[in-house]
Amino acid sequence: MSGRIVFVNEFTNGILDPKASMLGPLQNGGYIIANTAPGCWGPMITPAIRGGHEVTKPVFIEGAKVGDSVAIKIHSIKVTSIVTSSGNEKAIEGRFIGDPFVAAKCPKCNTLYPETYIDGIGKDAIKCKVCGESIAPFEFTNGYTIAFDENYKIGITLNKNAAEIAAKDAKNYMQIPDNSIQNPIVVFAQSDITGLTARLRPFMGQLGTLPAIAMPDSHNAGDFGQFLIGAPHEYAIEKEQLSLRTDGHMDINKVRQGAIVIAPVKVDGAGVYFGDMHAMQGDGEIAGHTTDVSGIIVTQVEILKNVELEGPIILPNIEDLPYLAKPFSCQEKDIAKKLASIWGMVELEESLPISFVGSGANINEATDNALQRASKVLGISIPEVKNRATITGAIEIGRLPGTVSATFLAPISLLKNAGLYDIVSKKYES
Repeated sequence: MSGRIVFVNEFTNGILDPKASMLGPLQNGGYIIANTAPGCWGPMITPAIRGGHEVTKPVFIEGAKVGDSVAIKIHSIKVTSIVTSSGNEKAIEGRFIGDPFVAAKCPKCNTLYPETYIDGIGKDAIKCKVCGESIAPFEFTNGYTIAFDENYKIGITLNKNAAEIAAKDAKNYMQIPDNSIQNPIVVFAQSDITGLTARLRPFMGQLGTLPAIAMPDSHNAGDFGQFLIGAPHEYAIEKEQLSLRTDGHMDINKVRQGAIVIAPVKVDGAGVYFGDMHAMQGDGEIAGHTTDVSGIIVTQVEILKNVELEGPIILPNIEDLPYLAKPFSCQEKDIAKKLASIWGMVELEESLPISFVGSGANINEATDNALQRASKVLGISIPEVKNRATITGAIEIGRLPGTVSATFLAPISLLKNAGLYDIVSKKYES
């Protein structure tokens, strides 16, 4: 029997598998409340997690069919970690097969995906349960430990002594969820940058729906997914299969409280999942990683019947829209009407903002992907999309090497034809 609310505190082993059981079912219009685990660094030093992240177990949405979409409305995002750690990474040769995010192994006993235990602090503290060898597949090239104030407004990076204090009680300081199996990265006690102050602006790096094939979670995108093509491990795919992704791993900082993500349904039930909450991140995530934290997210899910998408659409908060893509004020509309009358024009196009996510091997491919998706959904040519994005929006980098958002003002008539007008108008006209 389906319910109006599903509480989630279970996690995958890093693999998004459409054949695995889901939580729920959840009624259309119902709520998902999830306690999410940190992404990236914790799973990256936990070889038993096979995807580079540790996302929530997907939720089955009653009535969601392949060819539909689901609108995921983010009601709230709350960081619960007190301290976290992050930085640039370097893979350690001999500790993985092909891809250190997916297929970690012990360099001594060669056990694949071995369970681990923590022995002390520092980069050698993660040990293989089989033979006791230090086993973390990654180390920092430059990293930091950062603590947050009690109101989660500001973070400061800790010095060596403070980082070591946090490292000795890392799971508590990171507030790792009860059912998470990741090793807390704060154990490394990294302190290359100290005394830095940063503002918090939390968002979800992973938020979306199941791909149509089993896929490591951090690779459910067109950039990291490239590493699966012809890979030497069991999760290898063919190039053509990359189209079965859903780009749930966006790392786009507009996916925060108040925003709406419209995600494609490529498996019956959709399989809505979350993870990789970030405390803050600038466009591009240029370091490769940011401040991964534990947290609590509250969302509401609505099915959009027969709205078929290849990848996500974001409806950002107005303050997160590019200047040129913000809805026009009454004063601006009046100016436009007067200008039109001078030129003998009667009708002006009415429009609203929309943001198409694209991903690819690099930024150029990701941009092409976003433009193609916008063209297909709205039923206009790619050159027209380019023009609209140039003078009423922007192409913004979500993550290097290859996720972007193409945001622009789209004609209301085209939004109606695409089945998107109701949800877009409620977001921006209320």
